[in-house]
Parts: sequence; structure tokens; C-alpha cells
Amino acid sequence: MGNSEEKRIAGGFLFLTEKEAKLAEVERKKIAYLESKIDYSKPDDILYIYDKTVKENVFSTPVGMVYLKQLQEFLLNQSGIDPASVAAIPLNNTYQEYGKAQSAKERMQEKHEKEMGTKKSQLAVSVVLNMLLVIAMIAMFVISLNSDSPNIINYKRVITDQYATWEQELTEREQAIRERERELMTEEETAADGS
Repeated sequence: MGNSEEKRIAGGFLFLTEKEAKLAEVERKKIAYLESKIDYSKPDDILYIYDKTVKENVFSTPVGMVYLKQLQEFLLNQSGIDPASVAAIPLNNTYQEYGKAQSAKERMQEKHEKEMGTKKSQLAVSVVLNMLLVIAMIAMFVISLNSDSPNIINYKRVITDQYATWEQELTEREQAIRERERELMTEEETAADGS
């Protein structure tokens, strides 16, 4: 038996991980504490402790489950205790067909596969959303470039076009004024020559 395996033993059970063995050791200490306080001559007190530990899920390892089973059997053998008042012990393991218990390794692999499936679907949604955002940004740039109102993208072109339009209008007005001046000068000259 290797050093690693020794660290995984607690309460006569060989656990899959050291963490589980440490949890079982904590439960063994809880059991020792309870045993130092329990008075087996008072079954009602034991029923109260049993109910409280079952409802609060105080024990989850086989070490704790064995202890709960011992308390349950003690209570069921007492004449003053109604068997219907002794709650069943909840188990946190899942069981496969033919009564074979699912190992912690299989549960972890199952959980990992579910998480990977969730992550893959989240990644797909993220990629789709990012693509939609890129398309929206491109559409906004196209709209901004083709817009007549000045913005940060097309301000130079719009302002240059505006100034070119104003310059053309001013040139046309200037020519109209000069032509009008020429007409007036010709009329004055004609009027001065005729007088």
C-alpha cells in the first residue's frame, strides 16, 4: 500500500481522493463528539439528534452513513419510538441499473461532459453574437460614409463639398453682380451720351 493510498483511507474506507478521505475523517470526529454526548437511555433525545443530522445533511461519506444506519437501527428497536417517525437516510449517490453504484470518477466525468456541452453551446452563442456585432459595425460605417451630415468618418468630404457648393454659388452671384454693373454702366454711358 503506497503513501498516496494511505492518505485516502478513513474509517476503514478507501476513498477516491484525499479530499474525500479528509471529509470522512471530519465526520468521524463529529461522530466521536456525538457519542460522548448521547445518552442511549433516552431514545427521544437520540431521535431528535438523528432527525437533525438527517435534515441538515451533516453526514455525506460512508463513515457518516454507517453511523446514521446504526442510530436508525437502534431507534427502530426501541419500544417507545414509532417506526414511522424514524426518517429514511438520504443518499447523495446515483445508482445505475442492476444496483451498481456509480463511482465518483464516473460522476465527475459525467459532470465534466455536461459542462463541456454547456461551454460549447455558450461558445457558439458568443461567436454568433460577435458576428452580428461586426456586421452591425460595418453597416454603421457604411451608413456614416454615405451620409450627407458631417460625422467623424466623412467630415472632410462633406465640408469640402459644402465649401465647393458655396464657392460656386458665390462665383455665380459675383458674375451676376458684375453683369448687372456692366449693364448699369452701359445704361449710364448711354444716358450720358444722350443727354
